Amino acid sequence: MDDRCLIICNEPGLEPCYQTAGSAGADIRAYLPDGPIVLLPGSIAMVPTGIRLAIPEGFEAQVRPRSGLAIKHGITVINSPGTIDSDYRGDVLVGLVNLSSQSYEIHHLDRIAQMVFARYHRMEFKVVDALDQTQRAEGGFGSSGRT
Repeated sequence: MDDRCLIICNEPGLEPCYQTAGSAGADIRAYLPDGPIVLLPGSIAMVPTGIRLAIPEGFEAQVRPRSGLAIKHGITVINSPGTIDSDYRGDVLVGLVNLSSQSYEIHHLDRIAQMVFARYHRMEFKVVDALDQTQRAEGGFGSSGRT
């Protein structure tokens, strides 16, 4: 299987890049040649990246927040992690939300999110009348304890 992701960029400098040798996520940038976007408190914006991808079959790209933007400014990916499927060939957009009480300005070529690539397995589904029993059973959120 070929593990290369093919990419088309609207201009040089938009290629996703890993910032360190140990980075799992490749940073992606805003493509805003016509000027910045102001993200008001509580608002959501679909931010273009100026890239299109051909992800190998059997992989997905997960779009995740950049920790510095999230912690320092309250800017995060609204549907984190967002999935880019291997058969999608359109423009990559990132849905950002401003969870802070201050406006935030996004400029052309700002690093706005990161992509982590993951293998996936497609499951077959079988309808049954009952599921096997487990120790947890139907215990939901918080049912496994605090520690």
